[in-house]
Amino acid sequence: MSYVTTPDNAQLYVKDWGTGRPVIMVHGWPLSSDTWDDIGMALAAGGYRAIAYDRRGFGRSSQPWSGYDYDTLADDLAAVIKHSGAQDATLVGFSMGGGEVARYMSRHDGKSVVKTALISSILPYRLKTSDNPAGTEQAVFDSTARSIAEDRAQFYTGFFMTFFGVSMVSNPVSEELMEWARGMAMQASLKATLECLKSFSTTDFRGDLPAFKVPTLIIHGTEDRTVPIDGSAHIAAKGIAHGRLIEYDKAPHGLFATDKKRLTDDLLAFLDQ
Repeated sequence: MSYVTTPDNAQLYVKDWGTGRPVIMVHGWPLSSDTWDDIGMALAAGGYRAIAYDRRGFGRSSQPWSGYDYDTLADDLAAVIKHSGAQDATLVGFSMGGGEVARYMSRHDGKSVVKTALISSILPYRLKTSDNPAGTEQAVFDSTARSIAEDRAQFYTGFFMTFFGVSMVSNPVSEELMEWARGMAMQASLKATLECLKSFSTTDFRGDLPAFKVPTLIIHGTEDRTVPIDGSAHIAAKGIAHGRLIEYDKAPHGLFATDKKRLTDDLLAFLDQ
């Protein structure tokens, strides 16, 4: 484990496990690289080098006041790749992390990358507009921001129930795992939490999709209420030339926990191809 210093002097906490062809994993909002631990261990045991890092403002990374736009976040990913010396890498982005992958592929020409994977990804555009009718209304994101600013600890209770598909009739994860996720989310700075919410809800990645010139695996749950599949994976799969979509029937957003074994197996199969 080490820290990478970005061009604007942010400190990014990095885990680097195993040896072999590198797989660089970008976590979702409002969590940290710890969400990749189970999959990272499996990748390392399978002969790959598993690299995961905490996004600036989250986890154990530093909490700068600025830099939460996707151009800077993609540059952070570039700094991690450069620091690791990774070649022939696979980038895996979960949820918000799909945005870093997309912007890296366009802004940095996909340097050193041979495959990409998008898991429960926000791509291509979360906001509902006249030319993006499958998006989510701005008022929904505004309400989320207000709730976080007022009492984010309370907000996260309901948020993670939806995130993991917990209901009166479905309990795909334990209460202890829910507590773990809430604690991880509270570790992030309030500034980073709000600024990243703004970034992933308003950044239009439709122009980045042609930059995916490598084999791309897209995995999404059909019952994802956090990032609905009709406004994300269904559209992204059509816009990515070498994309292949796998739908997890009745699965929610947090696939790294709810469908851990299947997700791990699908990623390993994709990497082994």
